[in-house]
Amino acid sequence: MKRNFILEICVDSVQSAINAQKGGADRVELCANMYEGGTSPSVGQVELTRKYIDIELYVMIRPRGGDFCYSDLEFEQMKREIIAYKELLVDGFVFGILKPDGTIDTARTKELIALARPKKVTFHRAFDMCADPLQALDDLIALGIDRILSSGHRQRAMEGAELLQQLILRAKNRVVIMPGSGINSSNITELQDKTGAREFHMTANSHLQGLMLYQKLDIAMGGKLEYTEYGINETSVEKVQLIVQKKLKK
Repeated sequence: MKRNFILEICVDSVQSAINAQKGGADRVELCANMYEGGTSPSVGQVELTRKYIDIELYVMIRPRGGDFCYSDLEFEQMKREIIAYKELLVDGFVFGILKPDGTIDTARTKELIALARPKKVTFHRAFDMCADPLQALDDLIALGIDRILSSGHRQRAMEGAELLQQLILRAKNRVVIMPGSGINSSNITELQDKTGAREFHMTANSHLQGLMLYQKLDIAMGGKLEYTEYGINETSVEKVQLIVQKKLKK
C-alpha cells in the first residue's frame, strides 16, 4: 500500500526546525516552552526560523501555559502576536480558545481567524479539552478553520483513534483532522490505518548532552510540578506589597 501523508514537526528552537527540514518534514510548528504544551515563540525565533527553512512554518499563538480560557489582556496579546508574525512571512498560525463551560469561544476564534487571513489556521489541542468534541468540530467548521490538531480526547492519539476516525468521517473534508501526541515511526502506520488521517503531528525529539563541562547537579532552574492544567500562575498584589513593605522597613 502506497502511503501519502503530510508530516508536521513541533519544534521549539531554530536548530530543531532546520533539523526537521533536513529530515524531510513538510511543515513545522514553532513554539516555546514545549513542557507547558507550547507557548508563543519570540520574534527572534520566528525571524531566524523563517530565514533558515523553506518548508511551511506555522507559529503557535498562546500567551501562557495552563488552560485555554483567556483574559482580555491575554487575548489582546494574541492579536498583536499574529500581526507581528505576519510581517515575518509565516505560513500559518496555531491557536485555541475555550469558554469556561468547555465550549469553543467562537467569537474570539472568529476574530483571530480574520486577523490571520490569508494565512492558514490550525485549532490546536485545546480541542481535546472541550466538553463535546462533535459540537466543537461543527463549530470550527462553521468558522472556516483549516485544521484541527487532536489526540482524540485521550492522552495519546493511538488511544483516541476511534474518535479521530469519527471526526474525520464527520468532517467530510471540510476541515483537516490532524492526529498528534505520542506518534512515532513505530505507530504512525497503524494510526493511519485506524483513522484514515492524511496529516500527522509529532515532536521526533532526541535528548542531547549540553556543552557544559562543569555541572552543578544539586540546583535546578525550574520549579517542581505543583499545579494542574487548570491553575494559572499569576502575580499576587498582596505578596508584592509585603515585599515592598520589607524594603521600606530597612
